[in-house]
Amino acid sequence: MRRMFMRFLCDKRAITPVLSNILLMVVAVGVMAIATTATYVITTNLRENMSERVIVEDVWFNNSTGNISVYLRNIGKIAIRVSAVYVNHTSQAFTNPFNLEIGKHGWLDISHSWISGNLYYIDIVTNRGTHVGGYYTAP
Repeated sequence: MRRMFMRFLCDKRAITPVLSNILLMVVAVGVMAIATTATYVITTNLRENMSERVIVEDVWFNNSTGNISVYLRNIGKIAIRVSAVYVNHTSQAFTNPFNLEIGKHGWLDISHSWISGNLYYIDIVTNRGTHVGGYYTAP
């Protein structure tokens, strides 16, 4: 019996499978930790983007200034910041910075000359990438 026990302790063949199993477990736990962190970051960003809602309530083509004024309302669950404005797919200057807190509304003035009777596509982009826009005809 003692001889078998000593032979079992001296046998080195079982060490390699034990070490490989431990190494495999460490790698699996590390990969799962990275996957969990990535999932948290992605879903947090997605939740913020989905909570961002802004609507265009009115568009005025001002004769006195020659600019376009857009009345925006934040109906989402997060504050917004307008990062870009496009008129007919061309970047335009606007009242910068333009921020709207939750439930707030306000006028966004776009520096763009317009011609009566023409159709304009106005696209407003927030810093999170939400687009709101539409086609409007100048009076």
